[in-house]
Amino acid sequence: MRKILYFTVMALLSNFSLNAQDTKGSNFWLAFGRNSSQLPQTLKIRIVGGDEATNVTIKFTESGEEVHIPILPQQVYTHDLTPEQKTAVHNATMGESSKSVHITTSDSKAVTVYALNQQTVSTDATNVLPITALGTEYYQISYATLSSDAYVVVATEDNTQIYHDNIPITPTPLNAGQVYYYTSGADMTGAHITSDKPVAFFAVCRTTFIPASHMAADNLYQQLASVHTWGYNFFVPVSHLGVERVRIVASKDNTKIDQIGGDFIYSSSGSYTIDAGQYIELEVHLSNNGCFIQSDNPIGVCTYLTGGWYNGHNISDPAQAWLPAIEQTAPNALIAPFIAAGSVINQHYAIVMTSTGAAPNTKVSIGGSAPMPLSGGYGWYHNSDADMSFYHLPLTNPNDSYYFTNDAGLIVLCYGVGPAESYYYLAGSSMRNLTAAFFANGVGCEDMGDHLFCENEITFTTIISNIAEVDSLKWSISAHGSTVLVHDPDLDNEETWKRTFKAGNYWVRLDVYHGGDPNPDPELSCEGELCIGVWVKPIPVSPAGGTVSPAAECYKVGSHIELRALPH
Repeated sequence: MRKILYFTVMALLSNFSLNAQDTKGSNFWLAFGRNSSQLPQTLKIRIVGGDEATNVTIKFTESGEEVHIPILPQQVYTHDLTPEQKTAVHNATMGESSKSVHITTSDSKAVTVYALNQQTVSTDATNVLPITALGTEYYQISYATLSSDAYVVVATEDNTQIYHDNIPITPTPLNAGQVYYYTSGADMTGAHITSDKPVAFFAVCRTTFIPASHMAADNLYQQLASVHTWGYNFFVPVSHLGVERVRIVASKDNTKIDQIGGDFIYSSSGSYTIDAGQYIELEVHLSNNGCFIQSDNPIGVCTYLTGGWYNGHNISDPAQAWLPAIEQTAPNALIAPFIAAGSVINQHYAIVMTSTGAAPNTKVSIGGSAPMPLSGGYGWYHNSDADMSFYHLPLTNPNDSYYFTNDAGLIVLCYGVGPAESYYYLAGSSMRNLTAAFFANGVGCEDMGDHLFCENEITFTTIISNIAEVDSLKWSISAHGSTVLVHDPDLDNEETWKRTFKAGNYWVRLDVYHGGDPNPDPELSCEGELCIGVWVKPIPVSPAGGTVSPAAECYKVGSHIELRALPH
């Protein structure tokens, strides 16, 4: 038996191209839960167009009604649910139903989807994850409830069985679009929800104080990420309100959590050890420029706005946002402020996070305008412990999209506050699989096909994080110009290896075997397309005749530009 070590990838982040499995997509499942009273006055679905025009279909599973919307690039579309549509999607009673929404695009064009659940002085919003980011293992992360805590599970495939703490909770398996709404009179943070097929999972707390016993109640509504996307390194920004609470849930026993910049509730230590399903709470202040969290096992993290009486601003209510690991940065994020009619929320912000060295390169395009550096906010807050920075950007254009870009990667959260009302949600990040992966010169296997390697010597590094030991590792590589994978026995059980490639495209696969099973574990095995370029020089013809020879650059194999290979 060989122990597989976790290779820290913090130092490689600047080289990542994390645009695979992110919060954008073309196929989404959505469900709503109960707000403070029986039926919210407002349920909204927000769709923001991607890089290409597409047609979006919103289908209500229970009624079969369909709404069709053409979406232009970066266009913001908001669908206010009718009374009939609210009834068809609003889960209020524990048990099975078909109260879900299926959102798809034509030709698999990518869009971003958000949802809002609003009543007078009780609002929260969530991003909606595409099916490519969903999984089969979740933990509830909520807060102490004043009435009932709840979650909603939506099946994405037929014959899906759901388990709560390993006990089946559905008499018969769910079919695609069916949901199970689970409620409890107590805080269910740490409940373990699993399934045999990918599902969408939404945490829905009817009303809560944050912190507990401090006035200003609100509901919580946030789609949570599957354990296979949980990470080890987190940076917690803080809103302009100055103080937030954070909950951390462990996925494995004996998980050690270290942090710099926050305060563990009920403990003065800078470290804490918890078992699977247990959680610890932190308080984080803006004056510390955020908080850096590390763990030795995958953890799930949510950050919460506090009540206005607690933070001293006399505005805002509790609200919850999922916080991705630092490894989940993406090169861009497309959002729009959630400005609901009748809401008292009158301040809207994006929190943009990136590595400190790359912060000046972050740009935003508002309503399709030319990209510009961030301005008009509170300036950058820099955290030297995490080597991360964040910026509060006011979102003042209610009908425009905000398109953030940074090649080094970014994560964007969005929040809004007003007298006794708030929302908070993850607005944009990658949702890549962090349980098992390999990296080629720092680029993740899922992203290699979108990256051109000008180097011909590639170093492969393995990450396997959700089991302690494996029996063996097997690598397969396609030949030059082929897509047929061939097992290379010389690389068996190699966690890190290096090889020189000729220019061209290759497929590389890692198969992981454990537990004596003769077949590789499909959850831990992974593959990616490796695109190797050459140093070349374009040879365009100048108007005066002859040729122009600019400095050598790296061009993708098969480029339409005429190429002349240089010695390398």
